[in-house]
Amino acid sequence: MAEDKKLVEDITSMDEDFSQWYTDVVLKADLADYSSVRGCMIIKPYGYALWENIQKELDRRFKATGHENVYMPLFIPESLLQKEKDHVEGFAPEVAWVTHGGEEKLTERLCVRPTSETLFCQHFASVVKSYRDLPKLYNQWCSVVRWEKTTRPFLRTMEFLWQEGHTVHATAEEAKEETIRMLNVYAEFCEDFLAIPVIKGKKTDKEKFAGAIETYTIESMMHDGKALQSGTSHNFGDKFARAFNIQYTDRNNQLKYVHETSWGMSTRIIGAVIMVHGDNNGLVLPPKVAPTQLVIIPVSPHKEGVPEKAREVFQRLSGIVRAKIDESDRMPGWKFAEYEMRGVPLRLEIGPRDLEKEQAVLVRRDNREKIIVPLAELESRVPQVLEQLQQSLFEKAKRMMDSRIYTAGSMEELESTAANLPGFIKSMWCGSRECEDLIKDRTGMTSRCIPFEQEKLSDRCVCCGKEAKHMVYWGKAY
Repeated sequence: MAEDKKLVEDITSMDEDFSQWYTDVVLKADLADYSSVRGCMIIKPYGYALWENIQKELDRRFKATGHENVYMPLFIPESLLQKEKDHVEGFAPEVAWVTHGGEEKLTERLCVRPTSETLFCQHFASVVKSYRDLPKLYNQWCSVVRWEKTTRPFLRTMEFLWQEGHTVHATAEEAKEETIRMLNVYAEFCEDFLAIPVIKGKKTDKEKFAGAIETYTIESMMHDGKALQSGTSHNFGDKFARAFNIQYTDRNNQLKYVHETSWGMSTRIIGAVIMVHGDNNGLVLPPKVAPTQLVIIPVSPHKEGVPEKAREVFQRLSGIVRAKIDESDRMPGWKFAEYEMRGVPLRLEIGPRDLEKEQAVLVRRDNREKIIVPLAELESRVPQVLEQLQQSLFEKAKRMMDSRIYTAGSMEELESTAANLPGFIKSMWCGSRECEDLIKDRTGMTSRCIPFEQEKLSDRCVCCGKEAKHMVYWGKAY
């Protein structure tokens, strides 16, 4: 049991140092490790299994809305990247360049993709000729590189995995509809699959994606009250189409520019799962995304009948849930601590006394509730408990977020709340960049979004006192 205690002690308390707690969980739950390349991580099997479950579910939802997967090259010629000025300027500080092939200097530098808009635009320009070719609904699963100065596993790395959707449409209305539709896909995925509540809204012009006319976002709140931009969807209008000459002939035989969208979610969402649901004993994984939903621990496995019954239970349940049996020679207490650390949602304990009573003990990871279940009812009760656990995690996260959303009616109140109460702050805003910059300078908060669900808190901007145009969520963010 000394070993068990040490496992927990190895994780820094959330309240003591949340940043260190996060790093401890990533490393000790065996999700990722540092590599020899600064800012790049090794995603270990358990962490990658999480990503595979996320990828599988998102991919299913994308295909249900008519999207197809494609793959674009890793490298982008500099001349191609330069075609869209705003886009290039937005990514310039983060771009990694290839200048040599072997020992020969390249005649043109190649950018290692930070995102693939320009490649998709070049492709669309060659394949879209008529209204009959529209819409094109594409998605790509790949990695991208952004030369970040400060990095942290999953949350911000120089190379990360993601998906990037790219679509072209005949009209502005269709493009806007696609942008909102895919934002809703992300929101529903986060809330239903990851048990993470989100706020949906539009980014300010300052915070929108480089080259977009509008960027929509889902913002989630971490355990420490900071925001994490969890998914974005961008409406490019015809800006890229004009830069890359993507035109089609409409039904009246008139040449028109297409309207384009882009949307993405990355491995940083794993960071959100850790920081929304985790506790001082490690990960807490929602059952829908957990690589292992149920771990079976034989207690006193040397006693007659225990290992055999544990294997029988495993066989019965493995076709119903993602189950694992641990028959290693480690002590049960060590195993309990290990699987708590790894966030396995449900533990099934079975020992000699349980065999006598024809029962098993289920232990929930989120609240450690012990549930006695007759062996004959396991097939029905285990999925039921997992469903309840999933819902409980969402409700807990929603209560936490709602309790940390504050309202500010003046600049003084905004500053005081930002300094003393971690979370989001709602206030009215006139829409000016000057006020947005001043609020950031004085509070350290950025505008997270202009929520779709607007509230009229007052008639005046919290900063300058002029007529307000929007209610905005402000917050400190990762």
